[in-house]
Amino acid sequence: MGPGQIGNFIVTGHRTSHEKPFARLPEVVNGDHILLTVGGTVYDYVVNRTMTISFRKPAEKAQQNAAVPGRPGVKPTHAMITISTCATPEDHAAGNFWSDDLGNPEHRINKIGTLVATRKA
Repeated sequence: MGPGQIGNFIVTGHRTSHEKPFARLPEVVNGDHILLTVGGTVYDYVVNRTMTISFRKPAEKAQQNAAVPGRPGVKPTHAMITISTCATPEDHAAGNFWSDDLGNPEHRINKIGTLVATRKA
């Protein structure tokens, strides 16, 4: 599914490496806007939730990837976005140095928003 479509559009990015595109994602709060420009259209999502999940727990990964974030199996009725990045600094501060074979830490920080408007870029 793509931007503006009913369901959960997931965007992931690095926070602590590879130019750090999501370095400030934890600072995003409810009510903030996420503007995504694709193909001449600006999609305006408003953040309404933060969800932290464990990459080691399949049930939590399913919540992140669900068509309605946090509610696997529920049919979506709105266009939503999940912006996801690692929680490496938080994990390390808590003494959790686990990572998978690709170096991904245990936890992910997800900011979830609902589409409120579209306009031409």
